[in-house]
Amino acid sequence: MNGADPDLLAMAEDELARALSLDWRALSKVTPWGDSFDGISPGGRQVTVERAYIWQAEPGGDILCEVAVFGGESRFDKGEKATAVIAKHGGGKT
Repeated sequence: MNGADPDLLAMAEDELARALSLDWRALSKVTPWGDSFDGISPGGRQVTVERAYIWQAEPGGDILCEVAVFGGESRFDKGEKATAVIAKHGGGKT
């Protein structure tokens, strides 16, 4: 996961934007939480997408959102990841 695959990285960044559609208040009620689903990358490849919302440090603080996109379990290390922090104070995304 190092930005070497533009197709997977584009999908990870797009899914991250969607994952950040909820604000801190809404997400704090379900954190920690995650899910995964199978999809098709912009380049037409079958992929697995994993989303996770976890506390960045202390429970009740900022929330770290991570999205990983990879070509199946055996290729997780060849996938791409996009992350952002949803700040508790100000509700902003960084």
